[in-house]
Amino acid sequence: MKSFHWFKQISNNGRSERRLSLGEYKRAVSWSKYLVSSGAEIKGEGEEEWSADMSQLFIGSKFATGRHSRIYHGLYKQRDVAIKLISQPEEDESLAALLEQQFTSEVALLFHLRHPNIITFVAACKKPPVFCIITEYLAGGSLRKFLHQQEPHSVPLDLVLKLALDIARGMHYLHSQGILHRDLKSENLLLGEDMCVKVADFGISCLESQCGSGKGFTGTYRWMAPEMIKEKHHTRKVDVYSYGIVLWELLTALTPFHDMTPEQAAFAVSQKAAFAVSQKNARPPLPAACPMAFSHLVSRCWSSNPDKRPHFKEIVSILEIYAESLEQDPEFFSSYKPFNHQTFLRCIPRCSTVR
Repeated sequence: MKSFHWFKQISNNGRSERRLSLGEYKRAVSWSKYLVSSGAEIKGEGEEEWSADMSQLFIGSKFATGRHSRIYHGLYKQRDVAIKLISQPEEDESLAALLEQQFTSEVALLFHLRHPNIITFVAACKKPPVFCIITEYLAGGSLRKFLHQQEPHSVPLDLVLKLALDIARGMHYLHSQGILHRDLKSENLLLGEDMCVKVADFGISCLESQCGSGKGFTGTYRWMAPEMIKEKHHTRKVDVYSYGIVLWELLTALTPFHDMTPEQAAFAVSQKAAFAVSQKNARPPLPAACPMAFSHLVSRCWSSNPDKRPHFKEIVSILEIYAESLEQDPEFFSSYKPFNHQTFLRCIPRCSTVR
């Protein structure tokens, strides 16, 4: 048997982590055989600036699984990393081509992004039928996992505000680079140990100048804007809609449209989902105790009219005002009264100087 010297469990203070079961080992080898050549330094197809030196990669335990990917905790050049392995199905050429296109796009976008609220790209390897993307590892896991560990409606408002601001700053930076995420949801928002949120998973992201209609688009319907469900032309405002749903998640710690199963979504994105989200403009119910400061912003973000949704630049400004106001007055959220939209915007530069 080949010596998969890089595919081994990471030691923890001299102690090995849980050993792989026979089934896990066989699956791991079935993936790793495409990436590893014993004793060699693998660069994949050609020499790219982002190419990984696979002899420096050590894979530990798997912590997430997608339809066509596995994500592992590992070490790359002695650095904690997350390793996403993407597998092309041999029996479906069109899907294989799509996955390769998504890999190429994700790496191209990540390679140029630098922001404290965007996941940090480390390296990648392209060796069909398996691709590898290496990013920084965030020990806190996904925002969705964190929220599902909380009691409903229990996340403190100051933490809601902090998390919301982190996400908005990351998305504002992304849009400033002309990039649409198109799959913004709590599962794709990762937490560091300091509760800093970073936007991740750019597999179906695109440059706004190259994004066309939503025809054939494969997002996640619970977070998907109505115009995308209807397969209409879309702009960066689809991310703002998704952000509104994420804000609702922060405020409730619940799953949006929880009464709709993933099977229903897979079967009827354009039927049941379109009926629920698009034709009737249904939205997840905001809790009665939701502060007006948040309910007002959420309602604007998930407006059925994209033109009425705010840009992330404005959202960041609003949330920064909230944060400053909360610091000065702990009762800010209970006393907040919504401003006229334009008046509030004119007030922001002046209010920002008040201490």
